[in-house]
Amino acid sequence: MLTIAELTRSLLDLGVEPGGVLLLHSSVVSLGPVENGPEGIIQAFLDALGPEGTLVVPVFGKLGVITELVRARKDAVVSDAPVGTLAAVGKKAKKLMAGHLKADTAHGEGSPYMRIAEEGGQICLLGVDLDRNTMLHTVEALLELPYLRTVQTTSRDKKGKEVTRSWRCYPGPHRDFIGLDSLLRNSGLMTVGRIGNAQVRLMHADAMLTYLQSVGEADPAFALCQNPSCRDCVLQRAAIRRHRFAQESFRLAASSRLCGRYLPEMVEHLQEAGIDAIELDYLQGRPMAFLPGGELKKAVEELRGAGLTVTGLRVPSLPGDVAKAAASWREAGISRIVLPQGAVSSPESLAPLSQAGLQVLLSNQSADGQRTRETLARLFPQGGRVLAFSPVEFARCGEHPFLQSWKNGRFIHTIGQLDLTDAQWDGTPARLAQGNGEVRELLSILRCANFSGDVVLGGGAPYPGTLQEAAEQLSFFLE
Repeated sequence: MLTIAELTRSLLDLGVEPGGVLLLHSSVVSLGPVENGPEGIIQAFLDALGPEGTLVVPVFGKLGVITELVRARKDAVVSDAPVGTLAAVGKKAKKLMAGHLKADTAHGEGSPYMRIAEEGGQICLLGVDLDRNTMLHTVEALLELPYLRTVQTTSRDKKGKEVTRSWRCYPGPHRDFIGLDSLLRNSGLMTVGRIGNAQVRLMHADAMLTYLQSVGEADPAFALCQNPSCRDCVLQRAAIRRHRFAQESFRLAASSRLCGRYLPEMVEHLQEAGIDAIELDYLQGRPMAFLPGGELKKAVEELRGAGLTVTGLRVPSLPGDVAKAAASWREAGISRIVLPQGAVSSPESLAPLSQAGLQVLLSNQSADGQRTRETLARLFPQGGRVLAFSPVEFARCGEHPFLQSWKNGRFIHTIGQLDLTDAQWDGTPARLAQGNGEVRELLSILRCANFSGDVVLGGGAPYPGTLQEAAEQLSFFLE
């Protein structure tokens, strides 16, 4: 059995600083028998810190017997926030705990967690791993990571008055905090030792925050796991990508064919990719343009009900009764269609579409740059953003889509959408920037012009991979 004096000496030998502030996360069971049990453990920490020191513990939820005993002490000061709540004992207890309810976030600026760091405080993990280190939420809050939520709480102040407020940058579900262990050890910021049966980790809060902020700025997903079966982290990574895509001037969408065969599958895959818009082309292998009006309308409603934007409908060819089809598409909630340019013979053939209130984009299917430019000038003499630019189709015509087609066709004036797919010269589908579509160059030049149209992953051609892979690759290119 460890005596209180032995435990105190072990803490000092490990590096606990007398007169300092220490945030403790603990497991009594892991330590083994200690004189006077949990009360003895608390006393040993207070003895190590001395009369000038301050012991702090988290007291939200059920975090062990130590936290409850500290909270129950007559000299304990408990922060007034109903989330991320802390209790402190010692000289600086009041200073550290003051004004938690007024802080903008539960763990960030203005919170007791930041004051602990500002006071040069330490973090001790006694018999627990980094998954219990609540100060890691401070890193996330300072970075304002996109996957963090806003939550609302209702509590009562000291006078019994009900207080309702929102907390920004609040942590959510699973994190891979234990995956940060080697980073902190190898950087020399965390000391790992043994006291009794417990492995003990000790670090300075300010140094940890500074270091991990730099890690998080380079990789916002630094605290998320790589497990594809962990839906929490999959969706949190998607939130990071969604935030990243939202920084662009263009709107990002994906073709329904790339999203999946069935509507629920499409919704799930878009959510996991961090994309909120979809262009309809195929459903269960069938062209959606030729679904009965009722089925198409139901599909559009289901997608919109899931919070998705339907950017348009890709139509492989115009039916005999264009006016009837146009009215059916409009009734289904479609506002734009994408047609191969070979499907339109004259400006007059577009009249039923415009009369139904449909915007029309033409794809450069089976046409080189010069012919496409001439066709657009003939069919749209008034000009406008009427081209769905397909690098795959230009490559199939033997042209370099950027070096030849884009420049010679001067499509910067007419492009309304970039179909983001790639392929070899012979049409064999390729992953982005693995074929002859020069898609990175096209994306770059569009960004230079702050292109405000659509970029459609998988638009107009097959993609040899999943939507998730395409979204990750696009995110990488944008960086």
